[in-house]
Amino acid sequence: MDTPINSRREFLKNMAIGGSAAFLAATPWLKVFAGDTVSKGAGDRVRIAFIGTGSRGQELLRNMILVMKEDNIDICALCDNYQPHLNTAFEFCNKNGFSPKTYNDYRKLIEREKLDGVVIATPLFEHAHITIDCLNSGLNVFCEKAMARTVEDVKRMYDTHIKTNKILQIGHQRTFNPIYLEGMQRIHNGDIGKIGQIRAYWHRNNDWRRPLPNNDKSFDKQINWRLYKECSAGLLTELMSHQLQVATWALDQFPVSVMASGSIVYWKDGRTVPDNIAVIYNFPNEAKFLYDSMISNKKYGLEEQVLGDKGTVEFEMNRYYTETPPPAPGIGQLVNNIEHGIFDNIGVAGTSWVPETADQYKGERISPKDLYEDTKFELQAYAAFIRKGKAPDKMVKEAYYGSVWTLLAEKSIDTGQMVTLPEEFKI
Repeated sequence: MDTPINSRREFLKNMAIGGSAAFLAATPWLKVFAGDTVSKGAGDRVRIAFIGTGSRGQELLRNMILVMKEDNIDICALCDNYQPHLNTAFEFCNKNGFSPKTYNDYRKLIEREKLDGVVIATPLFEHAHITIDCLNSGLNVFCEKAMARTVEDVKRMYDTHIKTNKILQIGHQRTFNPIYLEGMQRIHNGDIGKIGQIRAYWHRNNDWRRPLPNNDKSFDKQINWRLYKECSAGLLTELMSHQLQVATWALDQFPVSVMASGSIVYWKDGRTVPDNIAVIYNFPNEAKFLYDSMISNKKYGLEEQVLGDKGTVEFEMNRYYTETPPPAPGIGQLVNNIEHGIFDNIGVAGTSWVPETADQYKGERISPKDLYEDTKFELQAYAAFIRKGKAPDKMVKEAYYGSVWTLLAEKSIDTGQMVTLPEEFKI
Protein backbone atom coordinates (compact mmCIF):
# COMPACT_ATOMS: atom_id res chain seq x y z
CA MET A 1 0.00 0.00 0.00
CA ASP A 2 1.31 3.48 -0.87
CA THR A 3 2.19 5.74 2.03
CA PRO A 4 -0.21 8.72 2.05
CA ILE A 5 1.27 11.70 0.23
CA ASN A 6 0.78 13.94 3.26
CA SER A 7 2.83 11.51 5.37
CA ARG A 8 5.65 11.56 2.83
CA ARG A 9 5.61 15.33 2.67
CA GLU A 10 5.49 15.58 6.46
CA PHE A 11 8.53 13.31 6.78
CA LEU A 12 10.59 15.44 4.40
CA LYS A 13 9.32 18.63 6.00
CA ASN A 14 10.50 17.37 9.40
CA MET A 15 13.90 16.49 7.94
CA ALA A 16 14.17 19.95 6.37
CA ILE A 17 13.24 21.73 9.60
CA GLY A 18 14.86 19.45 12.17
CA GLY A 19 18.19 18.61 10.52
CA SER A 20 21.52 19.87 11.80
CA ALA A 21 23.21 22.87 10.20
CA ALA A 22 25.91 20.65 8.67
CA PHE A 23 23.34 18.25 7.25
CA LEU A 24 21.15 20.98 5.75
CA ALA A 25 24.19 22.72 4.26
CA ALA A 26 25.01 19.47 2.44
CA THR A 27 21.35 18.85 1.53
CA PRO A 28 19.86 22.23 0.55
CA TRP A 29 17.39 20.67 -1.91
CA LEU A 30 15.43 19.25 1.02
CA LYS A 31 14.21 22.72 2.05
CA VAL A 32 11.71 22.78 -0.80
CA PHE A 33 9.51 20.42 1.25
CA ALA A 34 9.37 22.76 4.24
CA GLY A 35 6.81 25.05 2.59
CA ASP A 36 3.05 25.01 2.58
CA THR A 37 0.87 22.48 0.76
CA VAL A 38 0.41 22.87 -2.98
CA SER A 39 -2.35 25.13 -4.31
CA LYS A 40 -4.85 23.36 -6.55
CA GLY A 41 -5.61 26.42 -8.66
CA ALA A 42 -5.14 26.43 -12.44
CA GLY A 43 -2.56 29.20 -12.16
CA ASP A 44 -0.37 26.99 -9.97
CA ARG A 45 -0.59 23.96 -12.24
CA VAL A 46 2.72 22.60 -13.57
CA ARG A 47 2.53 21.36 -17.17
CA ILE A 48 4.96 18.54 -17.90
CA ALA A 49 5.87 16.45 -20.96
CA PHE A 50 7.83 13.20 -21.03
CA ILE A 51 10.53 12.74 -23.67
CA GLY A 52 11.58 9.09 -23.68
CA THR A 53 9.08 6.45 -22.59
CA GLY A 54 11.21 3.32 -22.32
CA SER A 55 11.68 1.39 -19.07
CA ARG A 56 12.99 4.32 -17.01
CA GLY A 57 10.64 6.81 -18.62
CA GLN A 58 7.68 4.59 -17.80
CA GLU A 59 8.83 4.28 -14.18
CA LEU A 60 9.09 8.06 -13.87
CA LEU A 61 5.68 8.41 -15.52
CA ARG A 62 4.12 5.89 -13.13
CA ASN A 63 5.50 7.80 -10.13
CA MET A 64 4.40 11.18 -11.41
CA ILE A 65 0.88 9.88 -12.00
CA LEU A 66 0.77 8.87 -8.33
CA VAL A 67 1.46 12.44 -7.21
CA MET A 68 -0.02 14.51 -10.05
CA LYS A 69 -3.36 15.27 -8.38
CA GLU A 70 -1.97 16.21 -4.98
CA ASP A 71 0.86 18.22 -6.55
CA ASN A 72 -1.30 19.84 -9.24
CA ILE A 73 0.71 18.47 -12.17
CA ASP A 74 -0.63 18.10 -15.70
CA ILE A 75 1.09 15.42 -17.79
CA CYS A 76 0.11 16.88 -21.13
CA ALA A 77 2.35 15.14 -23.69
CA LEU A 78 4.52 12.08 -24.36
CA CYS A 79 7.29 11.68 -26.92
CA ASP A 80 9.32 8.73 -28.16
CA ASN A 81 10.74 7.76 -31.54
CA TYR A 82 10.14 4.07 -30.75
CA GLN A 83 6.42 3.54 -31.27
CA PRO A 84 5.94 0.45 -29.04
CA HIS A 85 7.26 2.34 -26.00
CA LEU A 86 5.11 5.36 -26.81
CA ASN A 87 2.02 3.16 -27.18
CA THR A 88 2.64 1.46 -23.84
CA ALA A 89 3.04 4.79 -22.04
CA PHE A 90 -0.07 6.25 -23.66
CA GLU A 91 -2.16 3.21 -22.74
CA PHE A 92 -0.97 3.47 -19.14
CA CYS A 93 -2.09 7.11 -19.02
CA ASN A 94 -5.44 6.12 -20.52
CA LYS A 95 -5.98 3.56 -17.79
CA ASN A 96 -5.37 6.33 -15.26
CA GLY A 97 -8.04 8.58 -16.75
CA PHE A 98 -6.24 11.02 -19.04
CA SER A 99 -5.00 11.12 -22.63
CA PRO A 100 -1.85 13.17 -23.26
CA LYS A 101 -0.85 14.16 -26.78
CA THR A 102 1.82 11.99 -28.37
CA TYR A 103 4.82 12.89 -30.51
CA ASN A 104 7.61 11.05 -32.29
CA ASP A 105 9.82 14.15 -32.53
CA TYR A 106 10.68 16.14 -29.41
CA ARG A 107 11.25 19.31 -31.48
CA LYS A 108 7.61 19.33 -32.58
CA LEU A 109 6.55 18.76 -28.99
CA ILE A 110 8.41 21.76 -27.60
CA GLU A 111 7.28 23.89 -30.53
CA ARG A 112 3.57 23.09 -30.17
CA GLU A 113 2.96 22.50 -26.45
CA LYS A 114 2.73 25.16 -23.76
CA LEU A 115 4.91 23.59 -21.07
CA ASP A 116 6.61 24.45 -17.80
CA GLY A 117 9.05 21.56 -17.94
CA VAL A 118 10.05 18.25 -19.46
CA VAL A 119 11.22 14.92 -18.09
CA ILE A 120 13.95 13.43 -20.31
CA ALA A 121 14.52 9.68 -20.07
CA THR A 122 16.05 8.93 -23.45
CA PRO A 123 19.23 6.89 -23.99
CA LEU A 124 22.32 8.62 -22.57
CA PHE A 125 23.80 9.73 -25.89
CA GLU A 126 20.63 11.74 -26.64
CA HIS A 127 20.51 13.63 -23.34
CA ALA A 128 22.66 16.61 -24.26
CA HIS A 129 21.09 17.92 -27.45
CA ILE A 130 17.52 17.39 -26.20
CA THR A 131 18.27 19.06 -22.85
CA ILE A 132 20.00 22.02 -24.51
CA ASP A 133 17.16 22.51 -27.00
CA CYS A 134 14.59 22.41 -24.19
CA LEU A 135 16.52 24.84 -21.98
CA ASN A 136 16.98 27.24 -24.90
CA SER A 137 13.22 27.02 -25.53
CA GLY A 138 12.58 28.33 -22.01
CA LEU A 139 11.72 25.00 -20.43
CA ASN A 140 12.86 23.58 -17.11
CA VAL A 141 14.46 20.15 -17.42
CA PHE A 142 14.53 16.99 -15.36
CA CYS A 143 17.03 14.68 -17.09
CA GLU A 144 17.95 11.17 -16.06
CA LYS A 145 21.52 10.45 -15.02
CA ALA A 146 24.23 10.44 -16.17
CA MET A 147 24.09 13.86 -17.80
CA ALA A 148 25.69 13.12 -21.17
CA ARG A 149 27.96 10.79 -23.11
CA THR A 150 30.98 13.13 -23.25
CA VAL A 151 32.57 15.56 -20.82
CA GLU A 152 32.18 18.29 -23.42
CA ASP A 153 28.43 17.70 -23.64
CA VAL A 154 28.08 17.66 -19.85
CA LYS A 155 29.72 21.08 -19.76
CA ARG A 156 27.49 22.38 -22.57
CA MET A 157 24.39 21.24 -20.66
CA TYR A 158 25.58 23.00 -17.51
CA ASP A 159 26.55 26.18 -19.36
CA THR A 160 23.14 26.32 -21.05
CA HIS A 161 21.43 25.89 -17.69
CA ILE A 162 23.42 28.87 -16.36
CA LYS A 163 22.80 31.00 -19.48
CA THR A 164 19.04 30.37 -19.56
CA ASN A 165 18.56 30.43 -15.79
CA LYS A 166 16.26 27.42 -16.13
CA ILE A 167 16.20 24.46 -13.76
CA LEU A 168 18.35 21.46 -14.64
CA GLN A 169 17.65 18.60 -12.25
CA ILE A 170 19.42 15.26 -12.78
CA GLY A 171 17.80 11.99 -11.70
CA HIS A 172 19.83 11.07 -8.61
CA GLN A 173 16.87 9.81 -6.61
CA ARG A 174 18.97 8.72 -3.64
CA THR A 175 19.19 12.39 -2.65
CA PHE A 176 15.49 12.10 -1.72
CA ASN A 177 15.59 8.63 -0.15
CA PRO A 178 14.62 8.75 3.57
CA ILE A 179 17.23 6.14 4.52
CA TYR A 180 19.97 8.07 2.76
CA LEU A 181 18.76 11.34 4.27
CA GLU A 182 18.88 9.97 7.81
CA GLY A 183 22.19 8.20 7.17
CA MET A 184 23.72 11.37 5.75
CA GLN A 185 22.51 13.31 8.76
CA ARG A 186 24.50 10.93 10.99
CA ILE A 187 27.54 11.29 8.75
CA HIS A 188 27.44 15.09 8.61
CA ASN A 189 26.76 15.27 12.35
CA GLY A 190 30.06 13.42 12.88
CA ASP A 191 28.53 10.23 14.27
CA ILE A 192 30.87 7.96 12.29
CA GLY A 193 33.90 10.20 12.78
CA LYS A 194 36.49 10.91 10.10
CA ILE A 195 35.77 9.06 6.86
CA GLY A 196 38.73 7.07 5.54
CA GLN A 197 37.06 5.13 2.76
CA ILE A 198 33.80 4.78 0.93
CA ARG A 199 33.31 1.41 -0.72
CA ALA A 200 30.55 0.69 -3.18
CA TYR A 201 29.63 -2.08 -5.57
CA TRP A 202 26.86 -3.15 -7.91
CA HIS A 203 26.85 -6.80 -8.97
CA ARG A 204 24.39 -8.58 -11.24
CA ASN A 205 24.33 -11.86 -13.12
CA ASN A 206 22.73 -11.35 -16.50
CA ASP A 207 23.84 -10.21 -19.93
CA TRP A 208 22.01 -6.86 -19.60
CA ARG A 209 20.49 -7.38 -23.03
CA ARG A 210 16.87 -6.71 -23.80
CA PRO A 211 14.86 -8.69 -26.35
CA LEU A 212 14.53 -7.25 -29.84
CA PRO A 213 11.16 -7.00 -31.61
CA ASN A 214 10.87 -10.07 -33.85
CA ASN A 215 14.57 -10.62 -33.11
CA ASP A 216 15.29 -7.84 -35.61
CA LYS A 217 18.95 -6.92 -35.11
CA SER A 218 18.46 -3.54 -36.77
CA PHE A 219 16.90 -2.43 -33.46
CA ASP A 220 19.86 -3.62 -31.36
CA LYS A 221 21.55 -0.28 -30.66
CA GLN A 222 18.20 1.43 -30.19
CA ILE A 223 17.14 -1.12 -27.56
CA ASN A 224 20.53 -2.22 -26.15
CA TRP A 225 22.34 1.11 -26.32
CA ARG A 226 23.84 0.53 -22.84
CA LEU A 227 26.14 -2.12 -24.33
CA TYR A 228 27.83 0.02 -26.98
CA LYS A 229 30.56 2.54 -26.38
CA GLU A 230 29.28 5.17 -28.80
CA CYS A 231 26.01 5.30 -26.84
CA SER A 232 27.01 4.66 -23.22
CA ALA A 233 29.89 4.01 -20.84
CA GLY A 234 28.03 0.94 -19.58
CA LEU A 235 28.45 0.11 -15.92
CA LEU A 236 30.07 3.48 -15.27
CA THR A 237 27.33 5.80 -16.48
CA GLU A 238 24.34 3.53 -15.89
CA LEU A 239 25.24 2.28 -12.40
CA MET A 240 28.34 3.83 -10.83
CA SER A 241 27.21 7.41 -11.44
CA HIS A 242 24.52 6.88 -8.76
CA GLN A 243 27.02 5.70 -6.19
CA LEU A 244 29.68 8.28 -7.00
CA GLN A 245 27.07 10.94 -6.25
CA VAL A 246 26.49 9.29 -2.86
CA ALA A 247 30.23 9.43 -2.16
CA THR A 248 30.54 13.12 -3.02
CA TRP A 249 27.46 13.85 -0.91
CA ALA A 250 28.87 11.99 2.08
CA LEU A 251 32.30 13.66 1.84
CA ASP A 252 30.90 17.02 0.71
CA GLN A 253 33.83 17.11 -1.73
CA PHE A 254 34.60 16.20 -5.31
CA PRO A 255 37.42 13.91 -6.49
CA VAL A 256 40.86 15.12 -7.53
CA SER A 257 41.95 12.03 -9.48
CA VAL A 258 40.78 8.62 -10.62
CA MET A 259 42.41 5.33 -11.61
CA ALA A 260 40.27 2.63 -13.20
CA SER A 261 40.41 -0.70 -14.98
CA GLY A 262 37.77 -2.50 -16.99
CA SER A 263 37.45 -5.44 -19.35
CA ILE A 264 35.01 -7.78 -21.03
CA VAL A 265 35.50 -10.92 -18.96
CA TYR A 266 32.37 -12.94 -19.54
CA TRP A 267 29.82 -11.54 -21.99
CA LYS A 268 31.78 -11.80 -25.25
CA ASP A 269 28.76 -11.14 -27.42
CA GLY A 270 29.74 -8.11 -29.48
CA ARG A 271 29.28 -5.49 -26.77
CA THR A 272 31.97 -2.80 -26.57
CA VAL A 273 31.68 -1.70 -22.93
CA PRO A 274 33.28 -3.62 -20.02
CA ASP A 275 31.29 -6.16 -18.03
CA ASN A 276 33.75 -5.89 -15.12
CA ILE A 277 35.22 -2.67 -13.69
CA ALA A 278 37.26 -1.51 -10.69
CA VAL A 279 37.73 2.17 -9.84
CA ILE A 280 39.58 4.23 -7.20
CA TYR A 281 38.87 7.92 -6.66
CA ASN A 282 41.06 10.19 -4.53
CA PHE A 283 39.50 13.14 -2.68
CA PRO A 284 41.06 16.37 -1.35
CA ASN A 285 40.91 15.13 2.26
CA GLU A 286 42.83 11.96 1.22
CA ALA A 287 39.74 9.75 1.58
CA LYS A 288 39.22 7.10 -1.11
CA PHE A 289 36.16 5.93 -2.97
CA LEU A 290 36.60 2.31 -4.08
CA TYR A 291 34.13 0.93 -6.58
CA ASP A 292 33.60 -2.32 -8.45
CA SER A 293 30.85 -3.66 -10.67
CA MET A 294 30.32 -6.85 -12.63
CA ILE A 295 27.45 -8.62 -14.36
CA SER A 296 28.41 -12.28 -14.07
CA ASN A 297 27.92 -12.78 -10.31
CA LYS A 298 25.16 -11.36 -8.12
CA LYS A 299 26.07 -12.66 -4.65
CA TYR A 300 26.94 -9.26 -3.17
CA GLY A 301 24.27 -7.20 -4.95
CA LEU A 302 24.75 -3.49 -4.40
CA GLU A 303 25.77 -1.33 -1.48
CA GLU A 304 27.45 1.91 -0.44
CA GLN A 305 29.57 1.60 2.71
CA VAL A 306 30.84 4.77 4.40
CA LEU A 307 33.63 3.90 6.82
CA GLY A 308 34.70 6.30 9.57
CA ASP A 309 36.89 5.85 12.63
CA LYS A 310 33.80 5.84 14.89
CA GLY A 311 31.33 3.89 12.77
CA THR A 312 30.03 2.68 9.43
CA VAL A 313 26.90 3.35 7.39
CA GLU A 314 25.50 0.87 4.86
CA PHE A 315 22.71 2.62 3.02
CA GLU A 316 21.12 -0.15 0.98
CA MET A 317 20.91 -2.42 4.02
CA ASN A 318 19.61 0.45 6.17
CA ARG A 319 22.28 -0.27 8.79
CA TYR A 320 24.50 1.80 11.06
CA TYR A 321 27.41 0.25 12.99
CA THR A 322 29.39 1.82 15.80
CA GLU A 323 33.07 0.91 16.22
CA THR A 324 32.34 0.29 19.94
CA PRO A 325 29.35 -2.07 19.90
CA PRO A 326 27.75 -3.26 23.13
CA PRO A 327 29.17 -6.58 24.36
CA ALA A 328 27.40 -9.73 23.22
CA PRO A 329 25.59 -11.82 25.88
CA GLY A 330 28.12 -13.71 28.01
CA ILE A 331 31.06 -11.54 26.96
CA GLY A 332 30.56 -9.23 29.91
CA GLN A 333 31.00 -12.11 32.37
CA LEU A 334 34.07 -13.37 30.48
CA VAL A 335 35.67 -9.92 30.65
CA ASN A 336 34.88 -9.75 34.37
CA ASN A 337 36.47 -13.16 34.94
CA ILE A 338 39.64 -12.14 33.13
CA GLU A 339 39.85 -8.89 35.07
CA HIS A 340 39.64 -10.87 38.33
CA GLY A 341 42.41 -13.26 37.34
CA ILE A 342 40.37 -16.45 37.07
CA PHE A 343 42.23 -17.51 33.94
CA ASP A 344 45.63 -16.07 34.88
CA ASN A 345 47.31 -19.44 35.41
CA ILE A 346 45.90 -21.17 32.36
CA GLY A 347 48.40 -21.48 29.55
CA VAL A 348 46.97 -20.85 26.11
CA ALA A 349 48.77 -22.38 23.15
CA GLY A 350 48.30 -20.87 19.71
CA THR A 351 49.74 -18.73 16.98
CA SER A 352 50.92 -15.19 17.62
CA TRP A 353 48.78 -13.96 14.69
CA VAL A 354 45.00 -13.93 14.84
CA PRO A 355 43.00 -13.32 11.63
CA GLU A 356 41.05 -10.07 11.80
CA THR A 357 37.81 -11.52 10.53
CA ALA A 358 34.78 -9.34 9.88
CA ASP A 359 32.91 -8.10 12.93
CA GLN A 360 29.70 -10.08 13.48
CA TYR A 361 27.99 -7.15 15.19
CA LYS A 362 24.63 -6.66 13.42
CA GLY A 363 24.35 -2.91 13.94
CA GLU A 364 21.11 -0.99 14.05
CA ARG A 365 18.68 0.47 11.54
CA ILE A 366 19.49 3.89 10.13
CA SER A 367 15.83 4.75 9.65
CA PRO A 368 12.85 3.13 11.35
CA LYS A 369 10.69 4.20 8.41
CA ASP A 370 10.38 2.17 5.22
CA LEU A 371 9.54 5.03 2.86
CA TYR A 372 11.16 3.68 -0.28
CA GLU A 373 9.61 6.32 -2.50
CA ASP A 374 12.56 8.41 -3.57
CA THR A 375 11.45 8.66 -7.20
CA LYS A 376 8.15 10.20 -6.10
CA PHE A 377 10.06 12.60 -3.86
CA GLU A 378 12.41 13.77 -6.61
CA LEU A 379 9.50 14.42 -8.98
CA GLN A 380 7.59 16.30 -6.29
CA ALA A 381 10.73 18.36 -5.73
CA TYR A 382 11.01 19.07 -9.46
CA ALA A 383 7.47 20.48 -9.54
CA ALA A 384 8.20 22.52 -6.42
CA PHE A 385 11.42 23.91 -7.92
CA ILE A 386 9.50 24.94 -11.05
CA ARG A 387 6.99 26.86 -8.92
CA LYS A 388 9.81 28.47 -6.97
CA GLY A 389 11.70 29.29 -10.16
CA LYS A 390 14.99 27.90 -8.87
CA ALA A 391 16.70 24.71 -7.67
CA PRO A 392 19.69 24.63 -5.30
CA ASP A 393 22.99 25.24 -7.11
CA LYS A 394 24.63 22.51 -5.05
CA MET A 395 22.30 19.89 -6.50
CA VAL A 396 23.20 20.56 -10.14
CA LYS A 397 26.88 20.99 -9.22
CA GLU A 398 26.92 17.53 -7.61
CA ALA A 399 25.25 16.07 -10.67
CA TYR A 400 27.71 17.85 -12.96
CA TYR A 401 30.82 16.59 -11.19
CA GLY A 402 29.30 13.15 -10.75
CA SER A 403 28.83 12.88 -14.52
CA VAL A 404 32.21 14.39 -15.40
CA TRP A 405 34.17 12.18 -13.00
CA THR A 406 32.27 9.09 -14.19
CA LEU A 407 33.46 9.81 -17.74
CA LEU A 408 37.01 10.49 -16.51
CA ALA A 409 37.01 6.97 -15.04
CA GLU A 410 36.28 5.71 -18.55
CA LYS A 411 39.23 7.72 -19.82
CA SER A 412 41.42 6.06 -17.19
CA ILE A 413 40.26 2.63 -18.36
CA ASP A 414 41.01 3.53 -21.97
CA THR A 415 44.47 5.01 -21.28
CA GLY A 416 45.63 2.94 -18.32
CA GLN A 417 46.62 6.20 -16.61
CA MET A 418 45.55 8.13 -13.54
CA VAL A 419 43.31 10.97 -14.72
CA THR A 420 42.65 14.43 -13.28
CA LEU A 421 40.08 17.05 -14.25
CA PRO A 422 41.18 19.49 -16.96
CA GLU A 423 40.93 23.12 -15.87
CA GLU A 424 38.36 24.03 -18.55
CA PHE A 425 35.81 21.65 -17.02
CA LYS A 426 35.93 23.06 -13.51
CA ILE A 427 32.85 25.07 -12.49
